[in-house]
Amino acid sequence: MFIFVHRVINAGKSQHNEDQACCECVTVRKRDRKMKKHKELQEQTKVTGQKDLPQEENVFQFYYWGLFDGHAGSSCAIEVSQLLHLHICDQLRDLVQILPQTTAAPLSLDSSSGKIAENTQTPSLDSSVRFHLEKQVFPESLVIGAIENAFKVMDEQVKRDRINKKIEGGCCALVAVFLMSKLYVANAGDSRAIIIRKEETIPMSREFTPETERQRIQFLAFLKPELLGNEFTYLEFPRRIQQKELKKRMLYRDHTMTGWAYKTIEADDMKFPLIYGEGKKARVMATIGVTRGLGDHDLKVFNSNIYIKPFLSCVPDVKVYDLKKCEHSIDDVMVMATDGLWDVLNDKQVADIVQRVFASQVDIPNRYNHAAQELVIQTRGILKENSWRLPNGTMASGDDISVFVIPLAGLTSEHRHH
Repeated sequence: MFIFVHRVINAGKSQHNEDQACCECVTVRKRDRKMKKHKELQEQTKVTGQKDLPQEENVFQFYYWGLFDGHAGSSCAIEVSQLLHLHICDQLRDLVQILPQTTAAPLSLDSSSGKIAENTQTPSLDSSVRFHLEKQVFPESLVIGAIENAFKVMDEQVKRDRINKKIEGGCCALVAVFLMSKLYVANAGDSRAIIIRKEETIPMSREFTPETERQRIQFLAFLKPELLGNEFTYLEFPRRIQQKELKKRMLYRDHTMTGWAYKTIEADDMKFPLIYGEGKKARVMATIGVTRGLGDHDLKVFNSNIYIKPFLSCVPDVKVYDLKKCEHSIDDVMVMATDGLWDVLNDKQVADIVQRVFASQVDIPNRYNHAAQELVIQTRGILKENSWRLPNGTMASGDDISVFVIPLAGLTSEHRHH
């Protein structure tokens, strides 16, 4: 199985690196109810990286890739890159007996043994129980829930560790988990992943920015105006309202609206907008340009005591791709990359570069490495007249760039092997 990552620090323009990456093969064993939680996490580090499945019952493995784009320093990205896969493993421990099944998951587990409780069978569909039907939950949803909870637990650990380990800032997190023939791609931030299959590109994540999450953030401010510190308005306007526009009718929108309308400007509308700017310049409270990620527990509005963390979410969006539903060739891949790549290239351009490399490469193992390398080269540009430019003359990336190119055919063969 060939998995390749290529990266460049700040597009090769400085020595400062805030991107971190992780690639692991993780073994999940059924939870030992007699072992304390912190010792279980220590035990997990001993089995990480094994590729031959141990000959034991109640054991399975998953492959894991993670990209972590730090901001305000690299310390949070480093911590998360070292521990998030262990928290995912821990969340999956209770599911060792359940995930191999194709039937709906049991309603409850025995609290002492972790085994499936005996009294959780679905009731018969007669008239006496028609108001007591259970919603069926299948294993795929349990894996999604495990990943979501792992992100939340990781964020709490960053909060606890930030003093002793001097963790500053935060990080976006893009994670892929290959488990039982399915890819689970979890994203919290503005990194992205796509699948390139034949002539098709399939988005496997979406960006979380002040613009994409405007309504969620505005709704929270509407419910809890005290979070705004009497300095901000939760309403959005096309630009800052000026004093001379008081009592005029101006365009606005709130958390309930996707369109725009007019309102009479009041004194509170003169406050700074909660979300301000457009595109990559959009900011929450004039401070941060991503709305999901890990860390940022001490982030405040400049020169104030207003915390921004309540408006940020650590919960990822998880998308699932079932590899069994399609035969994959050696040219079918998933590309994961931090925003340093996506700021410059769109999905089609990335697919075109990858396919062009594959068309010129005969050596199969190296072709994926060359594809990742070429994506970085095409994004960072070349130095022309004191600025970094793409071949077409437009600005190149000035950010850290990290790229995974993961062959889907290799994942399918690994699954069949195990």
